[in-house]
Amino acid sequence: MTVTSTYLLLYVDSPATSANFYSRLLDKPPVELSPTFALFILDSGLKLGLWSRQDAEPAAQVSGGGGELALAVADNQTVDQLHSQWANAGVSIAQAPTAMDFGYTFVALDPDGHRLRMFCPTPD
Repeated sequence: MTVTSTYLLLYVDSPATSANFYSRLLDKPPVELSPTFALFILDSGLKLGLWSRQDAEPAAQVSGGGGELALAVADNQTVDQLHSQWANAGVSIAQAPTAMDFGYTFVALDPDGHRLRMFCPTPD
C-alpha cells in the first residue's frame, strides 16, 4: 500500500469557529474553508481537517476528548513559550508544562474539547 498524504480529521461543532482557533494557534490560515469543513496543512505535511459534526458521513459517534493531537517542538523552551502564549490568549489549559517519561509537555483544549499536546521528546 502506498500512502501519499496523511489527514487527521476532528469533528467540530463549527468549522468557522474552530478554524479561527487553529489559525491563531498555528499562526496560519486554513487552505480551505467552507461552512462544513476547514483544512490546514502543517509544516510536517500533515493535513488537519475540521469537519462539521452535523455533516460528517457516516455520522460521528464521539465528541472531543477521546484522543489528542500531539505536536512535537524542538526544545523545552518552545513548550514553555507556547504554553504562556496560548494561556495568555485564553486557551483552556488541561495540563501545565510538566516532565513526563516521553518528554516535556503541556495539554490545551480546543473549543470542542479536543486535546492538543505540545511536547519536546526526551532525547534517545
